[in-house]
Amino acid sequence: MTASSELLAMESGAELLRFSTCGSVDDGKSTLIGRLLYDTKSIFEDQLQHVEDVSRRRGDEYTNLALLTDGLRAEREQGITIDVAYRYFATPRRKFIIADTPGHVQYTRNMVTGASTANLAIVLVDARQGVVEQTRRHSLIASLLRIPHLVYAINKMDLVGWDEAAYRRIEADVRGLAARLDVQDLCFIPMSALHGDNVVERSANTPWYKGPPLLHHLESVHIASDRNLIDVRFPVQWVVRPQSAEHHDYRGYAGQVAGGVLRKGDEVVVLPSGMSSRVAKIETFDGELEEAFPPMSVVVHLDNDVDVSRGDMLCRPNNRPVVGQDLEAMVCWMAEQPLSPRAKYALKHTTRGTRAMVSSIQYKLDVNTGHRIEGVEQLGLNDLGRISLRTMAPICYDEYRRNRTTGSFILVDEATNATVGAGMLLSEPR
Repeated sequence: MTASSELLAMESGAELLRFSTCGSVDDGKSTLIGRLLYDTKSIFEDQLQHVEDVSRRRGDEYTNLALLTDGLRAEREQGITIDVAYRYFATPRRKFIIADTPGHVQYTRNMVTGASTANLAIVLVDARQGVVEQTRRHSLIASLLRIPHLVYAINKMDLVGWDEAAYRRIEADVRGLAARLDVQDLCFIPMSALHGDNVVERSANTPWYKGPPLLHHLESVHIASDRNLIDVRFPVQWVVRPQSAEHHDYRGYAGQVAGGVLRKGDEVVVLPSGMSSRVAKIETFDGELEEAFPPMSVVVHLDNDVDVSRGDMLCRPNNRPVVGQDLEAMVCWMAEQPLSPRAKYALKHTTRGTRAMVSSIQYKLDVNTGHRIEGVEQLGLNDLGRISLRTMAPICYDEYRRNRTTGSFILVDEATNATVGAGMLLSEPR
């Protein structure tokens, strides 16, 4: 089975949880994922045999499970994560997509990419080191990305003799850090990823810890209410018009529901035109539905022939997104060529594309302290900052904190077609 077909199979079955791992270099992110895959029997025998062979050739005293995710030769040679590694596994209760993200500051863009769609983030903390600069940086980025659930895995507890006092000190430090951030749900788990303590099974080494092991938490954390089920948002991806005599009057609008619950018979408005209509039918490959909600992909039929094109958005008449051309956003810059005022880019927002110009850079964010650095003239590779944009055509958006789908966008260099920036839209400009 290919990775894409495996992913499709996952999407169509049990509830899917996307989570990312982050933390300081050598905190054990790749080892933790390897342990999860190994203990849930989610790796093939030949994969395990290969890892055992490589571990033996390297002179490791144990089977290095981190090799299951550190796929790049440079990663294996240096013992660090550089690129984002995606892995898939499943249990009877839930299916998972893991993004193993880098810890180095120079790979901040990779962390943003891997964590941007996550329901949950696991921040690893070395029990010997406690809260360090990378812990603060990754916590800040997770907060900016509005990841609803954070798990702080206090790893390598075996190296501090399973000392409860050391665990409690780190927990107190993290809670103090989280109090200054916008974090909704916190969980703390003492563990040893290398030996499997509190990863899949509860450990006898932590009788003072009353919480669940990591896998149980991943299986049971409530994520259904994380989606915005209030504001109906349906970006049109494709106008379906079969070219046959049998379906000459067929006209539907395909896309993925980005927010709210869309029901048959609902009155809707097409933006940005403002034309009104009503939902006549909702279809999927398996037949008609009475309602659709995120992240379902459906075809919506309207009861009259209003003008609807790719990039338009269906919403409720009395609950509309902002429609505008002047945007305020936090952006993570991903290109070697810095971002400067007056620069022009292609902007992709949901299914709509337009051109945009950077009006101004308001400040750069120090990702280690959270402080604003004002008066900057450009943003460099891996920088995070607040910018103002002017688009050529209006877009229909929500604030990122309200809807991560309709509140995000990417900037593309039109000369190279490379993605150079990822943005999170803020409230409507004053």
